[in-house]
Amino acid sequence: MLTDATAPAASRRTGRPHDDAPDTKAAAAHLATLDGGPEYDLLCEEIVTAWLPMANRLAGRFRNKGENLEDLRQVAAMGLIKAVNRYEPERGAFESYAVPTITGELRRHFRDRMWDVRVPRRVQELRNKVRVARRDLMEQPGADAEPSTADLAEHTGLTEAEVRDGLEALTSYSALSLDAEISADPDGFSLADTLGASDPAYDFITDREAAKAGLRRLPERERTILYLRFFEDMTQSKIAEELGISQMHVSRLITTSCARVRAEAVRGDESTEQGTAHAKAA
Repeated sequence: MLTDATAPAASRRTGRPHDDAPDTKAAAAHLATLDGGPEYDLLCEEIVTAWLPMANRLAGRFRNKGENLEDLRQVAAMGLIKAVNRYEPERGAFESYAVPTITGELRRHFRDRMWDVRVPRRVQELRNKVRVARRDLMEQPGADAEPSTADLAEHTGLTEAEVRDGLEALTSYSALSLDAEISADPDGFSLADTLGASDPAYDFITDREAAKAGLRRLPERERTILYLRFFEDMTQSKIAEELGISQMHVSRLITTSCARVRAEAVRGDESTEQGTAHAKAA
């Protein structure tokens, strides 16, 4: 059990009720000798409770980053529990191990949970370097303009391409709604209005290219009939009169010709898919 006798000397002298650096050396050493069980759980809980004010203080350092403070304290408490369970007394003071463990847990929380757009860790690190360098350069005496990409690259030791990636990541922390108004004008437009849409003409081009091979293999009369019907928009009776055959015969030729062209296009698609599959297998 932790008692007043285990509190740090400074705390006993000043009577501060929220000292966040308690002396738990003896308790931690005893905890290290235990291998689970009720006594382990009880002692672990007491150590965590003793160091919880310190964990809350570390969580407070991240309070201006858009996350609820209570949630941050929960994350810090989880880091503290990990530190207590993994601490090895022979490696040094508990505080020197617990502080980076808790801070690392808080940083992981922001890295993994707080980004609206998932950004690779490498880019997040570039973002942090660029952000710090940008702040340092703008705070220098006489600095009255935004530092250039070249200035940031020189200051950080990064390439200009890496600096550009970092600058882009600075604006990727949160996403902008598609309903967001781009213009302040009452009759303005939203971000969704600026996005393109699929052009239906692409499907027409695809179908036309697929039909070319089959059309070339048709007899000349069948090609002429299809051209007059679908490109010149002539009626079947008019085509029959033009070619000197019956309308019934024109109708039958259109049906059979379209079926042949369609079958040729389907075979071409299947051959393309099989070729792609063989190439991938190879």
